[in-house]
Amino acid sequence: MINVEEKISVTSAPGVPRQRSGSMLDHAVQYAEERHWDVLPGTWLEYADGVTRCSCDLDACDAPGAHATRANWVGHATGSATSARRMWAKEPRASVLLPTGRTFDVLEVSEAAGCLALARMERMGTGLGPVAATPLGRMYFFALPGGAAKVPDLVRQQGWSPELIDLVVRGEGTYVPAPPTRIGTRGSVHWVRRPTEANRWLPDVDELTPHLAYACGQERRNRL
Repeated sequence: MINVEEKISVTSAPGVPRQRSGSMLDHAVQYAEERHWDVLPGTWLEYADGVTRCSCDLDACDAPGAHATRANWVGHATGSATSARRMWAKEPRASVLLPTGRTFDVLEVSEAAGCLALARMERMGTGLGPVAATPLGRMYFFALPGGAAKVPDLVRQQGWSPELIDLVVRGEGTYVPAPPTRIGTRGSVHWVRRPTEANRWLPDVDELTPHLAYACGQERRNRL
């Protein structure tokens, strides 16, 4: 497991995971203002009668508190800090979602593969962008946008069929939950490699995919 950053304790309702310091509005504005990323308010968690539920009120919600509130969400994301303030002022509990395929693409892998790839890339001096991890055991590697179509061929060059390894490309038309969004009672999304000035310039998928494909391939071999 990754050694995550120490969390600051805040008061929360029983059964609801604790959240990092700073409101969701603060984080949404920071992403828009400092990184120029589009942000989208999503659902949130509600606690009643001893049960934690997603605000969508679906019993079978597969991403409680961490998904878009409408099917046609694409046109409702904003890169304006002013608009973000207005959006989260209406519902301060709303999760922060980051649309992909705009200012970045995301390469998603399991935590096991992600940890292996991260260690490998750091050892080899590969340039890294921000990296996030979810409480569901997934990791997000941020890369320059527009490279999603290249990933299958890059995976094949490593000797793997894209359909056989657990490497998901998130480009235009999708989103990822941003730290410190909480997913049900499992916990919060958190940064493994926080966005900083040092990683403002994102790597291309060509730089990340070989390492991620290798790690995913090793994970698959271990399961066989």
